[in-house]
Amino acid sequence: MEGGFGGFNFPFGGDPEDLMRSLQEFAAQQAESVQEAQREQFATLTLNTAVELTGAALGQLQVSGGPGEQSIALRDAMRVLFPEAVALVSAARQGFMRER
Repeated sequence: MEGGFGGFNFPFGGDPEDLMRSLQEFAAQQAESVQEAQREQFATLTLNTAVELTGAALGQLQVSGGPGEQSIALRDAMRVLFPEAVALVSAARQGFMRER
């Protein structure tokens, strides 16, 4: 069988099997590019979420008292908020670093 596909000759020339291989490689590269873009988008959205949630939570605080009491209240709030923000940033980092 000449041509590899039941004797069918492609009008553009070349081996049809080479053409198929090239098309498969191209499709794989395109799929990889899409996956990378999705990972980066996930990471960016996660980072933005961490920043927005932390800012919103701090904005809800109503601290009173003197400067010492206010700083203690803010520090206590950050003890709760910081681990959550770190978890989001860590998830974003994994999204950036995955399969690079």
